[in-house]
Amino acid sequence: MASIQDRYRDVRAKTLSICDPLTHEDMLAQTMADVSPARWHIAHTTWFFDTFVLNGTTRPDGWDYLFNSYYNGAGPQFPRDRRGTQTRPTVAEILAWRTQVDDAVLHALDDPGLHQIVEVGTHHEQQHQELMLTDIKHVLFSNPLGPKYHVSDWAPTTPTPVLWKAFESGVQEVGHAGKSFAFDNESPRHRVFLEPFEIASRPVNNSEFLGFVKDGGYERADLWFAEAWTTVSAQKWRHPKYWREGETGWQEWTLSGWRPLDLGAPASHISLWEADAYAHWAKARLPTEFEWEVAFGETAPIAASLHLHPQQRRDWEASDVWEWTSSAYGPYPGFKPWSGVLGEYNGKFMLNQYVLRGGSCATSPDHMRPTYRNFFPAHARWQFSGFRLVKGA
Repeated sequence: MASIQDRYRDVRAKTLSICDPLTHEDMLAQTMADVSPARWHIAHTTWFFDTFVLNGTTRPDGWDYLFNSYYNGAGPQFPRDRRGTQTRPTVAEILAWRTQVDDAVLHALDDPGLHQIVEVGTHHEQQHQELMLTDIKHVLFSNPLGPKYHVSDWAPTTPTPVLWKAFESGVQEVGHAGKSFAFDNESPRHRVFLEPFEIASRPVNNSEFLGFVKDGGYERADLWFAEAWTTVSAQKWRHPKYWREGETGWQEWTLSGWRPLDLGAPASHISLWEADAYAHWAKARLPTEFEWEVAFGETAPIAASLHLHPQQRRDWEASDVWEWTSSAYGPYPGFKPWSGVLGEYNGKFMLNQYVLRGGSCATSPDHMRPTYRNFFPAHARWQFSGFRLVKGA
């Protein structure tokens, strides 16, 4: 088992490796409010360790305000939607600070009392590594020149048929119960009653979602929530976020540029609204988060992807996309947030969000567990998000 020092080094190095293909100019861009510049991610994850491990002893004046994300107990924050308007401190200055913090944290780890908070910090940074990839995808997509993040081998896949697995009604235990790391929102373990249901062996793929598009799914108000239909109409949504129809057929934007739509791969960058509309069209529904957890607790373990774009996986494996559920994001019975300022990590976001399960092609393998609860608002679609269907009660 790796030491906490080795884990810290590995996670911090991974963040910098994600930035290797980027120019300094790439690292400054913010192309919409949900996107943060790569420069900010590097600084914020360093701020986390400086604040919660080193008590703010290394950062220059004003950097606390710039790189605090949402921790009100740690002080005010610079507006999220304006992070890309700042060019100072420079990338070089931030990287130098990062090195200083790393040296200080590794020295501080001689104190076993700091190991738990450093472990939290490394898992926090792995979440930001995924965000960095999804954010830079939007940054490069927004450039008319279509620059690539990397070059990857690619071959189209043939759509596979859907299988269905039935689960009987009954009481089930859900939530994290092990001794390994988990976020506070995964606990406590508790019982739920589930009605009978059948769940699909794989997520809805591009071929199937293209059928929804061609059948006018984005033009039928009866399939959509009222709020969703308002957005679809106003913003003229007609297909998933990174799709386009060209002279040679449908294409999708990837971190390796534009390429033909892979019909066998899971549909991705789908909002909850789009997933629910498709489910209505297909005369099915989305699973609850507990149906999803029970199904994957009894089938194949969740495996990490080696790709940076969703690929077709084996039946009964979690896919390369986060999977929307119909469950509102809220606390489990008896939920207790972490103590202190870190109590703001999850609990205060348990409103107006929906739960996604599984993981994506950009998710750290450490976070691939059946109890992990990701969450986003219903309209979000810049993440690697898809869905699978359920039939039954």
